[in-house]
Amino acid sequence: MTEDRVMALQGEVWMTIGGRKLGGQERVALLAAIAEHGSITAAARAVGLSYKAAWDAIEAMNNLAGEPLLARAAGGKGGGGTRLTGRGAQLVANFRQIEAAHRQFVDHLSAQSQTLADDLLMLRRMTMRTSARNQFSGTVVAIREGAVNDEVTLEAVGGVRIVATITRDSRESLGLAPGAQAFALIKASSVIVATDLAGARLSARNQLAGAITRVVPGPVNTEVSITLPGGGVIAAIVTRDSSEALGLVEGRAALAVFKASSVIIGTP
Repeated sequence: MTEDRVMALQGEVWMTIGGRKLGGQERVALLAAIAEHGSITAAARAVGLSYKAAWDAIEAMNNLAGEPLLARAAGGKGGGGTRLTGRGAQLVANFRQIEAAHRQFVDHLSAQSQTLADDLLMLRRMTMRTSARNQFSGTVVAIREGAVNDEVTLEAVGGVRIVATITRDSRESLGLAPGAQAFALIKASSVIVATDLAGARLSARNQLAGAITRVVPGPVNTEVSITLPGGGVIAAIVTRDSSEALGLVEGRAALAVFKASSVIIGTP
């Protein structure tokens, strides 16, 4: 991931009283500038506020704090100035400590932001609803362009590779390119289960070898789950007669076969 695409977290601290905002970074910066310059006019200029906006902020803070945060100082070149009261100075100091702790907390989360983003993406995939029984998430590892259709290869869990054939327009609209995250959907009814195919050659682009780990017979059809190397599982729906004829039972080696045209590709 390039530097301009690195995810980072940011946050700001606001103090509230009774659900109303007392002050945040900008208001505390105004108070600190008053303490430094001894003048509301100079402080407002230093933090980029108008004189009126500065006074509005001060009055709002005074009202919510329940006691004055500023005090007029007599004497001086300009006939006097403005300083923070003890409460105002304490407010600035406490806010700086809270802000520093908050910054450390946000920096800690930011360092994990890419992992957090990946986990959030995974959770969104897990909650995705579709009628397709088989859902594989992975990374595009190859694209072969054709005259009308393109062939997309997705590497899923355990290094299993799934090949899909989609139109070039679809590939471009999905932004598919090597390295892109994507998912493959395959209906269980599109998967053919085969056994004893030693030496056989098939036209189907996808031939995933594994072991049968679940067989659920029904009145007409049987659902068969094949666990693939690396832990992925693909399900197939076959007729009950075919299941019995092939002797599909748990533990038996089997091959899940499906056409590239039977695979639907999507992006998160």
